[in-house]
Amino acid sequence: MIDYKRLQALFGAVSYDQLRTNHKGWVAEHLQGEGNKRQDEWTRSIAVGSKAFIENVKARLSSRAKGRKVIKAGEEYQLRENLSCYYALFGGENEDITLKNTYFWNVNS
Repeated sequence: MIDYKRLQALFGAVSYDQLRTNHKGWVAEHLQGEGNKRQDEWTRSIAVGSKAFIENVKARLSSRAKGRKVIKAGEEYQLRENLSCYYALFGGENEDITLKNTYFWNVNS
């Protein structure tokens, strides 16, 4: 979840469309360099933003937020959950796709 109004203000974008256009350019530029590595604060968090925003997200999740933690990281806050509990249940399902998952359409039975 992203607090677009705050993000717009942080980057000085006049409108959401301007923010979106600028974002596309930043992503393309970032991927050209060495910036294409995984960043845990974005890939492991349910939400990233101000403390008020994170608390609002957690409140809206209500009972689904059980076990999720609010973590302060620099000037931002993150809402995270422990991923280890999912690995035991879904670890094998999250591995790379192999040929056993392939269905050949051009093969007659």
